[in-house]
Amino acid sequence: MSPHQRCLRGNTSRRLFGLLTVLALGACGRKGADEAAIQVASVIGAETAVATAGPFTETLGAIGAVAPRAGHFAVLSAPVATRVAAVMVSAGEHVAKGDVLLELEKTSIAAEAQSAEAALVTVQQGYDRAQRMVNEGIAARRDLEQASAELSKAKAAVAAARRNAELATFRSPLTGVVTRVNATLGASVDPSQPLVEIADPTAVDIVLSLPPADAARVRPGAKVKLHTGAGPAGEALGEAIVVAVSGIVDSASHSVSVRARSGTLVRALRIGETLFGEVVLAIRPNAITIPVQAIVPEGDGYKVFVVDSAGIAHAREVTVGGRSGSSAEITRGLEAGERVVTYGAYGVTDSAKIVRPGEKPKPVDSVKGGA
Repeated sequence: MSPHQRCLRGNTSRRLFGLLTVLALGACGRKGADEAAIQVASVIGAETAVATAGPFTETLGAIGAVAPRAGHFAVLSAPVATRVAAVMVSAGEHVAKGDVLLELEKTSIAAEAQSAEAALVTVQQGYDRAQRMVNEGIAARRDLEQASAELSKAKAAVAAARRNAELATFRSPLTGVVTRVNATLGASVDPSQPLVEIADPTAVDIVLSLPPADAARVRPGAKVKLHTGAGPAGEALGEAIVVAVSGIVDSASHSVSVRARSGTLVRALRIGETLFGEVVLAIRPNAITIPVQAIVPEGDGYKVFVVDSAGIAHAREVTVGGRSGSSAEITRGLEAGERVVTYGAYGVTDSAKIVRPGEKPKPVDSVKGGA
């Protein structure tokens, strides 16, 4: 064989080897692509639910607490700076109107009262003298007017001192329960310090805290479904009626207070008890509803994944109306009877194969179906 022939044979062998290599790599690439397609397009373990049509109650959930009603709650403080002489009650005790709750040290208060009364005697004498001198034409009329003003001031001081002496003995202004005692025997106290709080447990309201935007949708007269605890899973207690929506936003919590008054309940409410309220905003007789977890935010709107008969998910824009617990109303984009992805919806892409728990994914090319 000539050198030229050997060179041609070598080139041909190299071309054949290269072609076989390309074919082998292409086959491996297609196999890997098919496997990747199965992995990417299949959502394993996703769950679905059927959109239903029927009555829908739109509600708004909020955490609240039981609070005493206005006019049925009292906070008592010391009339002047002094000390605590005796404490007769503790938090939680029932008391009747007029019962003694607490005694303050009266020595300084009594001394102040005596001083005010002595001053009144002196001022009264000065007023009487000015009156005689004016009547006799010796003193000017303005001297009597000044004496009269001093007399009025002295009388007010005596009245205040006597009142402070009376208030040194704390008596309950209403029949109710002691909700707080902030007094220790022998401790110094002043008028800025609340010492005893009392409330009527039979006159309470439920105060719910709502964001300003949600509170704007609540109107007096709306029904509220009450549950124990901080969520709807608590024990159902009954219903209440919204009686007032606050016109201000609390600077600390940035929320608006909504006050509701209870009707017939399964048990009495306790002051300070935490409750969960579902405020009824509207009732619609024929609405399309799906589980809330099926809704996926997209930009300024929402979408759901509708599953066809072949198990393929198709993204679809929807308009969400009201919500109620775990359900949401769909006002546009979905019909009753259509199946949507619920659990796993955030991991779904358009045209993905939905594989329910226990199923095995199939190649995408073997799945046929339309939207």
